[in-house]
Amino acid sequence: MSSINYTKKRIALIDCNSFYVSCERLFKPKIQNKPVVVLSNNDGCVISRSTEAKALGIRMGEPYFKVKQIIKKNKVYVFSSNYALYGDLSRRVMRVLKTFSPNVEIYSIDEAFIDLSFLDEENVENYGKAMRKKVLKWTGIPTSVGISFTKTLSKVASHIAKKDKTGVTYLNKNIDEKLKKFPIGDVWGIGKQLSKFYIKNGIENAYQLKQASNTWIKKSTNVLGSRTAMEMRGISCIGLETHEEKRKNCCVSRSFGKKVTELQKLEEAVATYCLNAAEKIRGDKQLCRRITVFIRTSPFNKNRKYYSNGKTIDLPIATSNSIELIKNAKKALNAIYKSGYHYQKVGIILSRLSDLDSNDNHLLTPLLEKKSKKLMEAIDHTNMKYGRHAISIANAGISKGWKMRREHSSKIDTASFDYLPKITAS
Repeated sequence: MSSINYTKKRIALIDCNSFYVSCERLFKPKIQNKPVVVLSNNDGCVISRSTEAKALGIRMGEPYFKVKQIIKKNKVYVFSSNYALYGDLSRRVMRVLKTFSPNVEIYSIDEAFIDLSFLDEENVENYGKAMRKKVLKWTGIPTSVGISFTKTLSKVASHIAKKDKTGVTYLNKNIDEKLKKFPIGDVWGIGKQLSKFYIKNGIENAYQLKQASNTWIKKSTNVLGSRTAMEMRGISCIGLETHEEKRKNCCVSRSFGKKVTELQKLEEAVATYCLNAAEKIRGDKQLCRRITVFIRTSPFNKNRKYYSNGKTIDLPIATSNSIELIKNAKKALNAIYKSGYHYQKVGIILSRLSDLDSNDNHLLTPLLEKKSKKLMEAIDHTNMKYGRHAISIANAGISKGWKMRREHSSKIDTASFDYLPKITAS
């Protein structure tokens, strides 16, 4: 295949290093350079590892009980997941990145693509270093920055940057040599099964994929596989999605820390989840016209009967009023609840979401709904100022013994003054 003339388009991928671990370390400086892991819901599996923890052989997705001995022996710091903290710090990182370019695609909670095509060639790498430095200074989160001519190549560059002392790689020279050392299974968009297929057909690295026939790739896989190969050749086929689409539904669900049998506790959980979901859609300036509640027991417990059910209620008026949503959620729950079962999980889904102003001229919009808007705004403002759930609803309960297991929670809340660093004079 003839050599490719790479375009002047430049895409950067900023990836937060071991993001959940970095968030926990931010408030506990003593665990810098120490082995750290973060666990999934109910402290089930390892979902984030520090470099030091990786070196001990702790694998991603490993069940916690399987690595307890390694953790104990090597004094690994363990944290339960704190998604409120991670979400807040993610938003801070993304806000900083938007100061470097108007075209930013928030790809995930810890990754973003940025269009740097406006830069002169000689300034690209230093610009990447400036981004990394500012994010670290303003948020405390370390990152790796990979820059190249397409999104897929920038992903490759980001992998390389993680092993570079500067944390920044501009993949613009000797690209083929780098691709020859890049395993096919690590290429963005190539999953486990597709990776096996490629290896079976003699394609073991990114360079070999780049050299493969487009016709064969499209015929053997699909158009997405063809795009990946084209991107490896420096031809941009996957554009930046800079417009953030509003959510089409909002789901909040959790597995319980211990099985629940009482209706009252299920109602508390449903009310709590309604509060969380309602706050989210209000933050997006949305209303919902439909609420679904679902419950289930454990499908793995052979000693007890399995039960799963759900109920959907269409609301007469679109709303984001927590009180109204809780009232309807309780109706739905009561319709599907059966006594005598040990429930493992409950959840709610808000759907048929619409923009806030879609209700303004609705003939049936009652005065109460308009008044409730001010009440909800007051609650949201208070909770933002004084900490999450400073004001709650009685239906959500107080002790919440059903909550998911978080035995290793750092309990860090960025909305609380109690977690500001303290300096003492000796």
